[in-house]
Amino acid sequence: MNVLSCSINTLIKEGLYEISGVEVGQHFYWQIGGFQVHAQVLITSWVVIAILLGSAVLAVRNPQTIPTDGQNFFEFVLEFIRDVSQTQIGEEYGPWVPFIGTLFLFIFVSNWSGALLPWKIIQLPQGELAAPTNDINTTVALALLTSVAYFYAGLSKKGLGYFSKYIQPTPILLPINILEDFTKPLSLSFRLFGNILADELVVVVLVSLVPLVVPIPVMFLGLFTSGIQALIFATLAAAYIGESMEGHH
Repeated sequence: MNVLSCSINTLIKEGLYEISGVEVGQHFYWQIGGFQVHAQVLITSWVVIAILLGSAVLAVRNPQTIPTDGQNFFEFVLEFIRDVSQTQIGEEYGPWVPFIGTLFLFIFVSNWSGALLPWKIIQLPQGELAAPTNDINTTVALALLTSVAYFYAGLSKKGLGYFSKYIQPTPILLPINILEDFTKPLSLSFRLFGNILADELVVVVLVSLVPLVVPIPVMFLGLFTSGIQALIFATLAAAYIGESMEGHH
């Protein structure tokens, strides 16, 4: 009986360890045209996009003058995103709400999908399925989109005069001001990627060292921090856009 109990416990522990494991540096590649892409990131990104599109369809399918519970939730999310955009960008926040909202929702759902969906049960020839934000290529792409939006906002409002900010208040600061604009997307990318990867590594270590009763609360804490990371990214993106439109640092 003791042998059977030990065997069951060993199987459970091994199964949990396999589910919570992280394969670092291994990817499942697809060849698309002349490019090699990370297939696992595309697959999980499509799932996240499907969740967001499905939620959007449900939200606008039958709007009511007196909102129901589901409509109340979606309206609350929209108001929250509008508040973040208005606080950081100012009175001209309106056109930027879709962009900031897309960033926030994509990162939020991606982070939570990595914690809640059993991606690792699905076996791939190489690598593993995980949250899209668990791949630095995704976080770099999101950061570069923010950088493009940052320059577009400044140029669309001020034209070529936007570049005069690089020599203000003195031309001596030109290299520093240019360096600052290049480090903004870099810091956004590594902040998001580093926090998501660190959270997964902590769970892996805890599962391998202590009983499951300890890792589970840490996993729930990871849900909270994942949401905070999405909020931080969206808030900083809106702040950078607002800063670009105001023309000061």
